Amino acid sequence: MLKFVTDREIYEEVVCGAIPKAKRLLWLATADLKDLHVHKQGKMVPFLEILSDLATKNVEIRLLHAKEPGPRFHRDFDRYRNLSKGLERMLCPRVHLKCAVVDGEWAYAGSANLTGAGVGAKSTRRRNFESGIVTTEGPMVGQIMEQFDAIWRGSHCRDCDRKEFCDEHAGILSAHRGERR
Repeated sequence: MLKFVTDREIYEEVVCGAIPKAKRLLWLATADLKDLHVHKQGKMVPFLEILSDLATKNVEIRLLHAKEPGPRFHRDFDRYRNLSKGLERMLCPRVHLKCAVVDGEWAYAGSANLTGAGVGAKSTRRRNFESGIVTTEGPMVGQIMEQFDAIWRGSHCRDCDRKEFCDEHAGILSAHRGERR
C-alpha cells in the first residue's frame, strides 16, 4: 500500500490510526515538537499519553527532534512518569525530516511536524497545509527506517558542523530533569 495523505488525513491515519496500534516499535522524527493534544476515547489528551500507553506495553519508542520542546511539553511529560524510561529522545539540530515508523511494517514520511497545526489536529482555520505518504511497502519502509537509524546512530556526526548545538555530542544534560535528552 502506498497512499498520499494531506492535512486532517495525517492526523486520522498517522496520529490516531497507526501510532496507537504499535506493538513492537515506534520511531518518530520531527523538526518541531509541541504539546500536541489528540482524541482518545471521546476526550482530548496529550499525545504523550498515547506514547505512555505504548511504553506500558513495552513498545520501543524513539523520538528524534531538532530542538527542545517548551515548558508545556515538559509539564505533560512529567505527568507520564513511565516515559522517562520508556521513551528514548535524541536531539539533533539538523533534523528536518518528519516520519513515523510502526513495527517496521508501516511508515509515514512527509512535511508535518508533531504539532497540532502540523498533523491537522487543529481546526481547518488554524492547521497548516501538509502532505506526505503512508506505506506498507517493505523497501520504502526500510529506506525510511535506514535514514532515521543513520541519524540515531550518529553516522553524520563526525563531519557535522553543528556539534556545538547538539546535546548528544556536547554532553549537555537537560536542566529540566538532569537526564540526557
